[in-house]
Amino acid sequence: MILTVCMSPSIDVTIELDALNVGRVNIVKSKTLSFTGKAINVAIGVARLGAEAHTTGFMYNENRAMFEHALDIEGVPFTFVWNSGRVRENYKCIDKKSMLTEINDVGGQVGNEKLVELLQMIRNLSSHAEVTVISGSLPRGVDAGYYRELFRAVDPRSQKIVDTEGERLFSALEAEVDLVKPNLEELEETLGREFRDKDDMLAGCGELLERGAKCVLLSLGKHGAVITDGRRNFYCKSINVAVNSTVGAGDGMVAAAAVKMKEGADLPEILRAGVAAGTATVTTFGTISFTKQKYEEIYHSLSVTEF
Repeated sequence: MILTVCMSPSIDVTIELDALNVGRVNIVKSKTLSFTGKAINVAIGVARLGAEAHTTGFMYNENRAMFEHALDIEGVPFTFVWNSGRVRENYKCIDKKSMLTEINDVGGQVGNEKLVELLQMIRNLSSHAEVTVISGSLPRGVDAGYYRELFRAVDPRSQKIVDTEGERLFSALEAEVDLVKPNLEELEETLGREFRDKDDMLAGCGELLERGAKCVLLSLGKHGAVITDGRRNFYCKSINVAVNSTVGAGDGMVAAAAVKMKEGADLPEILRAGVAAGTATVTTFGTISFTKQKYEEIYHSLSVTEF
């Protein structure tokens, strides 16, 4: 089983426009609602690849039924820590040039007793999981140090993947993790500097390795991705596809990487699968995951090189 822990679920409202004109009336061409959150997206991707997934984390009572229904459709079982209030809403506007503008709400608050409850939930569920993924932002008012406690709660027999940034990422690394999955912008913001070339990128990945990561999977967007464990470095170039939305691409990458880690795959195979899933995700409009058919089509067209 692959366990995913969603810290901040959201309802993503994806809107397609001819153009986004600030300060003027904009006419919507199409609108799609997705009941999501980074780790929920990962769980759906895992299920679509045919592996067993289970998701947990925080959920809110007022609009819980929509999430339960969406997960039931995807065949993903769930065990949430319930809170009062509503799930936040994010707005993603995509124009005909495939430019994405995002307006993200902040998460709700949770009580201290709920923080303790989630840690116990993770202890129980991760004991049955070969891989545990924890990702996303934290509820409002929760200190970044909670990420360290989350990963310390994971069963030591379960491989650990983190997908977050900044102080939350540094906190998670204190508990040591098997895989970190930043994108280039997130890594630059986390480390507080720009990367000018390949050597800079590898040095940035090296800092995460020194802080407690065993492996770094660095997404380069349309250019593919890099994976390194500090000893060997691999690159996989993506293929050119029509980009309908970048929403959930990183989560697709994590889902495929988690499945390959569960299978005991080596670094090149984890990288290739991650790039295939991330690329497959961007070909879909208004959805937060990929189809297995598209994933396999792209997967077989990719190659990995060592550098």
